[in-house]
Amino acid sequence: MANLILASKSPYRASMLKNAGLEFDAITAGIDERAVEAPLADSNMSLADIAEILAIAKAQDVSSRFSERIIIGSDQVMEFEGQQLHKPADMEEARRRLLALSGKKHELHSAVVLVQNSEMLWSHVETTTIIFRSLTPEFIGHHLADVGEVALTSVGAYQIEGRGIQLIENIKGDFFSIIGMPLLPLLKQLRSMNILEK
Repeated sequence: MANLILASKSPYRASMLKNAGLEFDAITAGIDERAVEAPLADSNMSLADIAEILAIAKAQDVSSRFSERIIIGSDQVMEFEGQQLHKPADMEEARRRLLALSGKKHELHSAVVLVQNSEMLWSHVETTTIIFRSLTPEFIGHHLADVGEVALTSVGAYQIEGRGIQLIENIKGDFFSIIGMPLLPLLKQLRSMNILEK
């Protein structure tokens, strides 16, 4: 049995860790993310801090069931014009999301934490700026028709590791953080803990 558990149902995060050679089990956290966020709404807390709190909540939930194992928790928060956005509810909302992002920049705050026995061992938050190219409504319609409802699985209504890369003009920051988590800092920390070979 692997000592690591990924507290996520995200196939993108699992694929990243698997491709990096990690052995782990993936177990979904049983938290209500909106309920965790609700008391933070009036706290003047940064969205980067909220991403970290969500990652901790996921990891601690799984850690309560597997106390001896090291839990990897991760979450992303999207910031657009100072506001937090969530996954689009349907394809019409996805269309409006991409129209709003067209020609503008947004930030993804991506957090990763390590928890054992419900105690935080380490955390890291990476902020990446993504700049969309100017998109016509026709292109957005064709794009969403091509990708289908997979667009609803991410807050930005796009997957940068797939056709969503065609929406983007420029990226300032870490590519892995956009896909799912800050992978390189995590690998460095796991090496420092002798979980990965140095």
